[in-house]
Amino acid sequence: MPGKIIVSGTGCCLVDLLYNDINFKSAEISPYLSKKRGDGGLTPGQLVFQEEFENYCGSTLTKVLDKITGGRTHDKINIGGPSIVSLINVSQLVDKEQCEVRFYGRGGNDDIGQYLISALRKTPVVLRDYKLINNRTPSTVVLSDPSYDNGHGERAFLNSIGAAWDYRPDELGDDFFDSDIVVFGGTALVPQIHDHLTTLLKKAKSKGCITIVNTVFDFRNEKANPLQKWPLGESDASYSYIDLLIADQEEAFRLSGEHDPQDAIRFFREKRVSSLIITNGSKNISTYSDGHFFTESGLTEMPVSRKVIGELKNAQGGDTTGCGDNFVGGIIASVVTQLLSGVRHPDLREACCWGVVSGGFTCFYMGGTYFEEETGEKRAKMQPYYEAYKEQIEG
Repeated sequence: MPGKIIVSGTGCCLVDLLYNDINFKSAEISPYLSKKRGDGGLTPGQLVFQEEFENYCGSTLTKVLDKITGGRTHDKINIGGPSIVSLINVSQLVDKEQCEVRFYGRGGNDDIGQYLISALRKTPVVLRDYKLINNRTPSTVVLSDPSYDNGHGERAFLNSIGAAWDYRPDELGDDFFDSDIVVFGGTALVPQIHDHLTTLLKKAKSKGCITIVNTVFDFRNEKANPLQKWPLGESDASYSYIDLLIADQEEAFRLSGEHDPQDAIRFFREKRVSSLIITNGSKNISTYSDGHFFTESGLTEMPVSRKVIGELKNAQGGDTTGCGDNFVGGIIASVVTQLLSGVRHPDLREACCWGVVSGGFTCFYMGGTYFEEETGEKRAKMQPYYEAYKEQIEG
């Protein structure tokens, strides 16, 4: 692919308020854990809306957080969200002379909105159409338990959609689709975009764009229909316009309506998703490509990084916030690099190598977004993990 590659993304962009060292087995958090699907309680690895959580608890979020955290304030505030965090990682891993990464979205004109836009300007991402409007800035309280899952760590999320409710599909003008790659990330937290994904994906393909969708836990549809599969856009036709779909296993189950990994994968293949990656926390990832975008590869599995896991165990766990988002960013960055090298069909296995080490490296700092002191810093720090991972899977 000659010339400069343009990657344009939209979807979930918010402020993360991070609380570390929260014990999910403690007596303090026990009353607020979910008892059944969609009831508004906390579930490790899943997301719930603040309003539903407050209804479930019969109290305000502030009061409940005081009980869970012992009255302490958040440990860190950071840029969060499956769309923007993945795009920031892309922008830090590619040559910015050969690739421009753009973001489109809305925040609120409040204090944390001012923080968000200021922090975004410290990253290489171009804010092509990002505005602060008269609403609350989207935010997520992230409760992190580094000891969960035998030290692999997990989080629970309390989300407030805020200004993201107001972002409409007609605000994504021709400029967005005048791109080489378009990425829809975590759109379940940008409801009007999410509900029109079929139309938006179809338009992107008609303009010749590569289309990538990475999902997030869809509490809105989980609450509305806990026994039915989640919709993705206006219809299942969305899947046939996706060059690469990335979801974790729970999201794959809920989107497909299946309960077995093989059945979920069969669903996406039957719906003609061109390529697919399903993550599963600290377990192997599953991949598939029909050969239209990536080179053809049957259903395969790839492991997590032994080097990362070993270092985390020695450090007694790490913060997993943003691991999945950075995994997506590593995948996209590799796609860009491969296309710039002149290949017609990128290699999915190579892309996953950068995804795995990007997700793993996230555990070594708090919060999903890494702020570089100098250009190329993050890639340089990740390089040894990439090389070790290549040795791991090839040896």
